[in-house]
Amino acid sequence: MDIRARLGANVRRLRAEKGWSQEDFADRAGIHRTYVSDIERAARNPTITIVEKLAKA
Repeated sequence: MDIRARLGANVRRLRAEKGWSQEDFADRAGIHRTYVSDIERAARNPTITIVEKLAKA
């Protein structure tokens, strides 16, 4: 599993554990919902700034 797939799987798992939709999570992180979807599907290579936003959400 590459790093993008691992990150996406962890984002999806943690988001689900909190009971948040992609939209809820995106709002908390200050990014667009489609960006969260792309990260979860390993379709994007997020910057360290985006990873920080995800971590703080």
